[in-house]
Amino acid sequence: MEQTALRPKPMPGQEQPAEPAPGSARRLHAARRRGRRLRALLFGLFAGTVLVLSGVGLGAAGATVIGMGKLADLQRQAPPSHPSAPVTSAATPGPSAAPAGATLGVEAVDAEKTGAQVIAVHEPGPGHTAGLVRGDVLLQFGPSRIDTAADLARAVSHARPGEQVTLTVRHHDGGYQQVTVVPGIVT
Repeated sequence: MEQTALRPKPMPGQEQPAEPAPGSARRLHAARRRGRRLRALLFGLFAGTVLVLSGVGLGAAGATVIGMGKLADLQRQAPPSHPSAPVTSAATPGPSAAPAGATLGVEAVDAEKTGAQVIAVHEPGPGHTAGLVRGDVLLQFGPSRIDTAADLARAVSHARPGEQVTLTVRHHDGGYQQVTVVPGIVT
């Protein structure tokens, strides 16, 4: 209410404190406000947690579905391994020991047109050292033309570990590059 000349303002320090009545509406109002704030905070935390967890789940599921579709096709095309064949160790000397093979340290699938598309580069590894990145398409491995991921696997298995090989690579942006890679040893 506005102060007028008929009702002068009290002097500072002489105000009489108003005593709140028992069960005051002020306290109830403050309690309701605190309750609303607490509910809003808890709901926000719950909603944020659900969104983060669903985002992580969707991202992981999407990566699995996208990446595993082509890998599953490759596994179906690969010849089945025979569980009845004797297992030999490369460290065991003798005629039954399998010779060590070569590896590039990359995972590849068939590219849309021609070549083998790199979907993962193992770090550390020969492919990482040569500068290969995810999305590169390998077109040639030494003298061998690469039309599919199986061609790449075949060419790498015939390579000698430790000897330099020239790769022809098509990058994601469309540029071509020749890189030198030294295949490693599969242990």
